[in-house]
Amino acid sequence: MAAWCVVGCSLPSPPPAPRIARRAFVLRSSALAAIFHFSGTKPRYLGVHNTSPPSLALCPATNNCVSTCEDITDSNHYAPPWNYNPKDGRITKHEAMNQLIQVVTQTKPDNFTPRLVEKTDDYVRVEYESPIFGFVDDVEFWFPPGNKSIVQYRSASRSGFIDFNANKKRALRLALENKGWASESPI
Repeated sequence: MAAWCVVGCSLPSPPPAPRIARRAFVLRSSALAAIFHFSGTKPRYLGVHNTSPPSLALCPATNNCVSTCEDITDSNHYAPPWNYNPKDGRITKHEAMNQLIQVVTQTKPDNFTPRLVEKTDDYVRVEYESPIFGFVDDVEFWFPPGNKSIVQYRSASRSGFIDFNANKKRALRLALENKGWASESPI
């Protein structure tokens, strides 16, 4: 009789796998993100370089970095510096740095969490950590010596090759413009 069942009976199809709701998927992904944390290590080349003239590091060939120190013709990497006194020279370098730190610590572009990790009289470095997988972007700000009210900056992802323009479109610019800052004209 058992042989007859194997030949003549068909077993019922297994039930379809349950669909995972989007909310459940996100929650499960977040749990995985907590397990897999991809922050990477701080690059050794960060900071102001003692070149002639001094500057921040240039971007790698990848498309996940922008810098004011790049050649103006490099549309993938160049960003204009900021001028914290575009019209009337109303604030000091010290006051501008305090404004910058306030904006950086209170703004969470794309829900990236900012963490101020280094500050000197003319330099600020912030790490922005992504909410999923803990990817880290290093963002540097440098107030060069001299009488110009300029802030150079560099924003780069520690890992990967593309960042979906996250570094290029950081929401800091709008917050700084609301404080009277402006992009420095390249000409």
